[in-house]
Amino acid sequence: MVRSFFAVASLAVFLSACSHGGAKGGRHGRLHAAASPLPIPTTTAVQATLRGTSTISGVIAPLQNVALSSQLAEVADAVPVNEGEHVQAGQLLAQLDTADLRAQLAQAQATIAADERTAASADAKVIQAQDTAHLNIGTGNDQVSSARAAVAQAQQTLANDTGNLNRDRTLLANGYIAQQAVDQQQTLVNNDAQSLRTVTANLQTAATQQQVNGTNQSGLQAANVAAVIADARAAHAQIDEARAQAQQYAAQIAKATIVSPVTGVVVNRNLNPGEYPGARTLFTVQELANVYAELNASSSDTFAIPVGASVALNVSGAGAKTYAGRVVAVLGQVQPGSTNFTVKVLLRNADGKLEAGLPVTADIALPAVSGIGIPTTAFLDDTHTTVMAADTEPTGVVAKTIDVHEVSTNGTTSIVTGLKAGTDVVTNGQLGLSNGQSLAQE
Repeated sequence: MVRSFFAVASLAVFLSACSHGGAKGGRHGRLHAAASPLPIPTTTAVQATLRGTSTISGVIAPLQNVALSSQLAEVADAVPVNEGEHVQAGQLLAQLDTADLRAQLAQAQATIAADERTAASADAKVIQAQDTAHLNIGTGNDQVSSARAAVAQAQQTLANDTGNLNRDRTLLANGYIAQQAVDQQQTLVNNDAQSLRTVTANLQTAATQQQVNGTNQSGLQAANVAAVIADARAAHAQIDEARAQAQQYAAQIAKATIVSPVTGVVVNRNLNPGEYPGARTLFTVQELANVYAELNASSSDTFAIPVGASVALNVSGAGAKTYAGRVVAVLGQVQPGSTNFTVKVLLRNADGKLEAGLPVTADIALPAVSGIGIPTTAFLDDTHTTVMAADTEPTGVVAKTIDVHEVSTNGTTSIVTGLKAGTDVVTNGQLGLSNGQSLAQE
């Protein structure tokens, strides 16, 4: 990983950085224009802003890597694509034979038609049963009413004739009528009693029939209706089952036409005409209209590189052509326990040249960093953790070691912490100065 930065503010600090360097060059060479009482070059640490890039490498990966297989046990009729071909979403990759499936579908559709006729007949029986139940319940209620009226009439007739019989008996005792008239009235009363017993029995029969018929919610007629409704529901369930079977055959026929779900490149073809699909992967199609650059990053990159950062991507052998992208993810460990991370960049592959596996180098724009700026040459060693500053003592200006932390650098300027603005820092950290050494020595 390589980082580079560009100072965008306060660079004037270093145009006068060596203003303390003296008018004459001394043994360290001529300094910048301004005069200084110190022969050893120094610069003043001031506020600065750097915008930089992080350069890391990786490889191109497809936006999607689609593996296609089939569960159908049907032989392949045609396979019109080859490896390396560009295909569009929906384009035919293979056609499996469906003759047996079409025959099964036709049989299922015939079963549906037969079941629909059975269901229609069952529905008609439901209507008939409902009408019959309504008629029988209504007739039973009417018969009970008629029987009750007949019983009341017979009771009234018997009462009237019994009263006449009693009157005739009184008249007979007084000698006003003959015995024959009384006997005739007695016969009439006996007939009335028999009629009453008959209509009473009819009423009991009608009441029993009414109770057996029940209502629309319970009883014999409700049970009859419920039975034919159950038969009708079973017939419709049979239709649903037949339709489901037909839909299954239709779905299998549709799956026999294998098409590409994405626009991309066929990178693997593992099916030939006359072969059965089996359980293997038949085609692998990579979507390459948009691709990812998967960049190898360090743990420090996960803090420095933000999601959404713009990226300029270069491919070896592509000359000066640059692809523009944007960081869409900073992913964790590539392997458990490792300190390797992945920066994922999404970019448009308009010319189709970015094939999966191509090695690439990416320059990622980092956020601006502001802080105390010093020349990168001021560090005492490669760790970039110490600088030598000018410290004023009673004896004069002497060197003093200060511990710092480098936040960012562009190779010329470094942003550090641990140093106050206005501090004079020795520009060349490789002079071998020691603490307390005078900076005014010639």
